[in-house]
Amino acid sequence: MACKYGSHRVLEPKGGLPQPAQKLDNDFSKIEDNEILIDVKYLNVDSASFTQLEAEAGGDVEKIAAKILSIVGERGKMQNPVTGSGGMFIGTVNTVGSALASRDLKAGDKIASLVSLSMTPLKIKRIIKVYPDIDRVEVEAQAILFESGVYAKLPTDMDEGLALAALDVAGAPAQAAKLIRPGQSVLILGAGGKSGMLVAYEAMKRVGPTGWVVGNVRRAASIDDLKALDLCHAHVVADASKPIEFLNAVLAANKGREYDVVFNCVNIQNTEMSSILPCRQEGIVYFFSMATHFGRAALGAEGVGKDVTMIVGNGYSKDHAEITLAELRENPKLRAFFETRYV
Repeated sequence: MACKYGSHRVLEPKGGLPQPAQKLDNDFSKIEDNEILIDVKYLNVDSASFTQLEAEAGGDVEKIAAKILSIVGERGKMQNPVTGSGGMFIGTVNTVGSALASRDLKAGDKIASLVSLSMTPLKIKRIIKVYPDIDRVEVEAQAILFESGVYAKLPTDMDEGLALAALDVAGAPAQAAKLIRPGQSVLILGAGGKSGMLVAYEAMKRVGPTGWVVGNVRRAASIDDLKALDLCHAHVVADASKPIEFLNAVLAANKGREYDVVFNCVNIQNTEMSSILPCRQEGIVYFFSMATHFGRAALGAEGVGKDVTMIVGNGYSKDHAEITLAELRENPKLRAFFETRYV
């Protein structure tokens, strides 16, 4: 049987794993017994990647589409060569390999992939439409999930677009549920985006009446949404790419004190030190942003004498799909906002 991690689909370099590979085999004329073939309907390109593609294309959706087709044609997967990241998809199960017949999955089931497009063999027949406001691409395409691949059946009580928007960032709120404790102070960079809002909601639940949650946004207009949704105790408009100005602004929102936990949910580069500086010694910094540079974070923390636990955002966390969808069911206002903005 083929490798459950997908190494058999790696063309360059041979013997490697799919995520760091330069090229995957996306010939689906034959699938292995432990593979699942999916007819893909939508790609949700991760925010850092889409932001980069959009900037490169000057906002031209046809150029964005052409670049995506070029990347997939060259690599056999959707992995932005600049950010190294991908996204996820939703689609309908076409074929379940015979070795996976015991799974609760059959042809015709609608699923969302919970593994990155950067490691998913993908072949796009055509791009139907690009939705730049929500980082989404409607496609006629097929993809392979490996035996180790994680997926979620789409829920029947919500629109598939809503589920896609939430599941795309499911790792962040699930990690917030693990890391945040009652009475803590929490700072969220990029609190106005999908992952930021879900993290903020989870943080407000976890810190309880004695905690304090501060949401950072880059544009003042985003504060109105956070206030309307009751997602933070305080709000700060500041540019996270300017660390000293940012530090002063966010400390002022916490009565001059450093934070116990910092979540980075932005989609731009050079925000590592704005995450590290406001965090107290032995606090936690969680980098969910795919624009994070490990070297800048590690050497930057060393340079300013910060002994903080830095966690690389893992898009997978146990039960993360269930936790994230439960948030939308629990909070009608947040769900209505997501339905308006992302569906």
